[in-house]
Amino acid sequence: MLSLGATPVANALVDPANADQRDPAYPLELVVCTECSLVQLGLALPAEQLFDASYPYYSSFSEAFSRHAAAHVDRLVVERGLGPSSFAVEVASNDGYLLRHFVAAGVRTLGIDPSLGPAAAAEELGVPTIVGFFGVDAAEAIVAEHGQADVIIANNVMAHVPDLNDFVGGFATLLAEDGLVTIENPYVRDLIDRVEFDTIYHEHYCYFSCLAVDALMERHDLHLNDVEYFPSLHGGTLRWYVGRQPNRTERCHDLIEAELAAGMTGVAYYAQFAGRVRTCQSELRSLLADLTAGGRRVAAYGAAAKGATLLNTTGIGTELVDYVVDRNVHKHGKLMPGCRLPIRPVEVLDQDRPQALLLLAWNFADEIVAQQRSYADSGGTFYVPVPRPRQLDVGISS
Repeated sequence: MLSLGATPVANALVDPANADQRDPAYPLELVVCTECSLVQLGLALPAEQLFDASYPYYSSFSEAFSRHAAAHVDRLVVERGLGPSSFAVEVASNDGYLLRHFVAAGVRTLGIDPSLGPAAAAEELGVPTIVGFFGVDAAEAIVAEHGQADVIIANNVMAHVPDLNDFVGGFATLLAEDGLVTIENPYVRDLIDRVEFDTIYHEHYCYFSCLAVDALMERHDLHLNDVEYFPSLHGGTLRWYVGRQPNRTERCHDLIEAELAAGMTGVAYYAQFAGRVRTCQSELRSLLADLTAGGRRVAAYGAAAKGATLLNTTGIGTELVDYVVDRNVHKHGKLMPGCRLPIRPVEVLDQDRPQALLLLAWNFADEIVAQQRSYADSGGTFYVPVPRPRQLDVGISS
């Protein structure tokens, strides 16, 4: 349904000392299965190549996402009656951004994550963490040592899994009989409808609908029972609730029916996506070219994986954008893969004052604009690239 050409691994940030070396590039193509409705990459790179010791993503740097996670924990503790005798596990627990709230609530907690840096950060917060990938073998080891889990949380990880059956088989092994699994991932319908092509990169093996999740869970004797929609989180996110017994809510049933009515099991629904992506890319290049031709310097905000996809597949380099800023200190001083834009601290904006700021991390636009009020008040302008490139109207604070 879409080919974005050959791109470097999006989170493989480059040391300036290696700037003259060419980044390995791999085909980035999106396909859809009309049997199970799963949208997925045509090429799956080994997970060990993508989530190594240098993996730079730390969840806690997003204040909005941290608040979202804290609210989820608070609700689970109350609704599930969790306490010291309960056991909560997070798969891909990153830097402890979520599990630390379970620890504070006195719930027995365990995280598992393959990346050394974030796992070490979680341990520093008092979150016990296993370094490794999750699947049936890992689940069996956890059950042998800790017992089955009352709650399993998997936020923004199921898309990152090349072997979905082993991953969900791990849920089926680890989950207590009356336990609950909650899974969050960006919604593929928003990806298509909002032209969010920059969320496609090699770490995201799969792009989920409720239809696809339902089919996947049923394969492992688990049941999709409920779903929540967060339209402003990561460009549109679903939270699926999964258990051992079927107990489907009306809103879950309605969302599945809506996907069927939209034609998400067939090819026609996806047929126009590639053309809309090309239009978006062309308009973005024209916008940036017009800004620079008019003497306006452009910087970008967010050295995220989606930014690497956007820049490299749209043909944006240092001739159009001067540099990228990011709050994550682990990225400072590095270069974006492929396009080689330097990554700097956000404080540079107050000193350098570029006239235009392209929000690569547009999924956190409200948070970024709120952080950068002084930049806006001094005449700086914000632009978002999708679904159509446009300037944000943020006003001037009084």
